[in-house]
Amino acid sequence: MWAAGPLLLLLPLLLLLLRRWRLGTARLDPSGRAVLITGCDSGFGHLLALRLHRLGFTVFAGCLCPGGAGARRLQREGETRGRLRVLPLDVTCDRDVLAAKELVLSHLPERGFWGLVNNAGISTFGETGWLSMEKYEKFADVNLLGSIRTTLAFLPLLRKYKGRIVFMSSIIAYFTLGNGIYSMTKAAIEKFCDALRLEMKKFGVQVCIIQPGNYARSTKIQPLISAEEIWNELSEEEKAVYNKEYVQERANFFNSILSEGSANGDEVVDAMVDALTSPAPKARYMVAKLKEKALVFVCALFPTVVMDSVLSYALSK
Repeated sequence: MWAAGPLLLLLPLLLLLLRRWRLGTARLDPSGRAVLITGCDSGFGHLLALRLHRLGFTVFAGCLCPGGAGARRLQREGETRGRLRVLPLDVTCDRDVLAAKELVLSHLPERGFWGLVNNAGISTFGETGWLSMEKYEKFADVNLLGSIRTTLAFLPLLRKYKGRIVFMSSIIAYFTLGNGIYSMTKAAIEKFCDALRLEMKKFGVQVCIIQPGNYARSTKIQPLISAEEIWNELSEEEKAVYNKEYVQERANFFNSILSEGSANGDEVVDAMVDALTSPAPKARYMVAKLKEKALVFVCALFPTVVMDSVLSYALSK
């Protein structure tokens, strides 16, 4: 036990030296390196595609709707500078993922495939019994299996070029406030990343997780909630338990959270860029307000009963 004492005293010094080394080492030269990003129609994926292209990367921007406004904007950017290519990509479709891999292979720049950013995701609101089994399956397929599907397809290339894999998670992986279906998928992807990160070390591939707080106003992942739509979708069994007034209260509560979200998505994109370009990227990048980080701290270090009390109080307000 006493032998561990000196190591604990040295830990802060080692962390300080590591930080200075990270800051003092030259960042990656992006020229001639390719990155594939999923979910580029809007939000963080869209912003990241533009940022990486302007930094000098060759960017493959996967869009669910290649004819949509977001994809068209990216296409115009690609026409201007020539290193950004938009491709149709539904991460739930094996055919789309394999077609994306073939396209990347046929247009690899001289330094090869550097990064995969698993950004595509969906979100919704609803208590556990309000959501159908079909909805649970859809969320698991997009948010969890979609990331796994693209990762498995591009793993050989990432190992070959000793690249980076970046996953979009959320602080909601630690707790939930009315969107347990989203929390479930993010908690699962965190564990997948933890296993993958350790396994990829021997190949020189680094795996990073981005954990944003509430950035609802800077993305289109979660629109405002309509209590009427929620009520109309409830089963008769659920309607017998809840009433319209309760559903309206929950919708108002969740909409108030959404309205408080940060509109500055560039903060999250900064973390994603660091994960791709830093000589010593972090395993996790938490980009959140102080009160959001405090909730994560309470969840991680205090007994479950304490966290339940905190969240129950928040829900009651």
